[in-house]
Amino acid sequence: MKTPDIYRFSRKSQLTLFLVSIFTMAGFTWPFFAQDKGAAHFAQYFFWTAIPLTFLLLIAQLSDKSLDAKSVALLGMLAALIAALRPLGAGAVGLEPMWFLLILSARVFGGAFGFLLGVLAMLTSALFTGGIGPWLSYQLFAAGVIGLFAGSFLKSIRGKSEIFLLIFISISSSLIYGLLMDLQFWPWAIGANTQLSFIPGGGLQTNLQRFFTFHFLSAMAWDIPRAILTTVLTISAGPAVLTALRRTKKRAAFLSPIEFIERAKQPEVI
Repeated sequence: MKTPDIYRFSRKSQLTLFLVSIFTMAGFTWPFFAQDKGAAHFAQYFFWTAIPLTFLLLIAQLSDKSLDAKSVALLGMLAALIAALRPLGAGAVGLEPMWFLLILSARVFGGAFGFLLGVLAMLTSALFTGGIGPWLSYQLFAAGVIGLFAGSFLKSIRGKSEIFLLIFISISSSLIYGLLMDLQFWPWAIGANTQLSFIPGGGLQTNLQRFFTFHFLSAMAWDIPRAILTTVLTISAGPAVLTALRRTKKRAAFLSPIEFIERAKQPEVI
C-alpha cells in the first residue's frame, strides 16, 4: 500500500532550494572555471555567502505551513539521534554511522523531509562538536542532497527488493557525499606544488584530471569505508528500523489534521 510523504516542498521552498542549489553548486565547481589566481581568491566568498543562504532555506522550510507540529517534533528527534550518531565514528576513515539512519528516515518519510532532516542533523552535529567553519554550508547541503536522494525512490518496493535498493542507495550516497566534500576541499588541501594540486587558470582538462586522481586516492581511504559501514548497518539493522519508523508514521497520523473537541461543561455540585 502506497502512503504519501508527510511533507512536500511548497512553491516557496522549491524556489529557495533552486536558488541555493545554483549558488552552492557554483561554490563546489568553481575550481574548474577559475581563469586566474584572482578568481581563486574570490572563491572564498562562495563559502561565506552559502552559509546564510543555507540557513534561509532551512527557515523557509520550517516556516512552511504544510510542516505541522507533529512533523517538526519528529524532525527534531531524528535530527538529534543522527547528530548523536555522527561522533561515534569520529569521522575516522569515513566511518560515520549517521548516514544509515538518515537514509532509512528519508526512505520512510519522503525526499523533502529527508532533505530537511539532513540539513538540520548536520547543523546540530556541528553545534555540538564545534565543527563550524567555511565548510559547514557545504556539509549541510551535501547531507540534504543525500536525504533528498534517498527519499526519491518508489515507496511500493518492499521486502528483499527494498533491502537491495537500500544497499544501492547507501553505496551511492557515500560516494556522492565524498565527491561533494572533495570538491570543496581539494583546492586548499595539498598546497600548490604537487602533481595533484589545483592550478588556477590551468584549464578544465588539467584540473579535472588532477581532481579525479586526488578523489580516487581520497575515496579509497574515506568513501569506500563509509559505504561499507553504511551498507552493513543497513543490512543488519535496516528491517527493524524501517518497521519502527513506519509504525511511527502510521500511529502518529501525520497526514490527519489535529482537531480539538470541546468538552461538555459539567454541572456544579452544591
